[in-house]
Amino acid sequence: MTSYKKFKFLNIYTEGHISTIKINHPKALNALNTKIFHEFNRALTMVENDNNNRVLIITGVDKSFVAGADISEMVNLNQEQAKAFGEFGSEVFRRIELLHIPVIASINGFALGGGCELALCCDIRIASQNAKFGLPEVGLGITPGFSATQRLPRLVGTGKAKELIYTGSIIDAQEALDIGLVNKLTTREELEEETLIMAQKIAEQAPIAVQCAKKAINSGMDTDIESGIEIETNHFAHCFTTKDQKNGMQAFLKREKTTFEGK
Repeated sequence: MTSYKKFKFLNIYTEGHISTIKINHPKALNALNTKIFHEFNRALTMVENDNNNRVLIITGVDKSFVAGADISEMVNLNQEQAKAFGEFGSEVFRRIELLHIPVIASINGFALGGGCELALCCDIRIASQNAKFGLPEVGLGITPGFSATQRLPRLVGTGKAKELIYTGSIIDAQEALDIGLVNKLTTREELEEETLIMAQKIAEQAPIAVQCAKKAINSGMDTDIESGIEIETNHFAHCFTTKDQKNGMQAFLKREKTTFEGK
């Protein structure tokens, strides 16, 4: 395992083809602030520059995933400053969403406000049964600021997204699973292991194919179905330029197991 100790609020380590970013700001229940966003940008660059990475896990320390954005930093912002803060956070989250490898949110507790928005920008969300989800911003006199009004409707449907955002309601992990906000529930004790099992299963697949699939899904969600089909076909065809496709199909025909090289 490789551990990086270059950050104040993030713990970053890599084992095999899987990297983990763990938010470490327990005094504020891992609440997000400008310093953490800057550290995220640096951490994502490190993940991008390591060609060995095939999956990224994002989680938090102690009993919180991320309990929101740091209210003490926001309370005295004017309109211009608030816009800059919202834009910065949204840019970081969009960068996570568009990361070339799949990102799994391992949600170990509170995922409120900015924490729920962080989970939304990940590809897959696995939650412990004690996790809580919500977007309580309207109770503070503001809207969600890191793109939840755009991502949540796409994930759970417009009606349910409006209900959650307009009421500021906090929901439990089971309801989050029921509405499609999370993919899977597990006990808190088994969360890390279950997350690693899914990450390892992804990491064992042909990495270029997985990355192409992610690009096709993300691009297709933002266009009409005809354009989306064309996007998929182009990525499908690109896979036939890879060594992994040749090895994978030949191994299948020979009933052999193959290890993908990402080439």
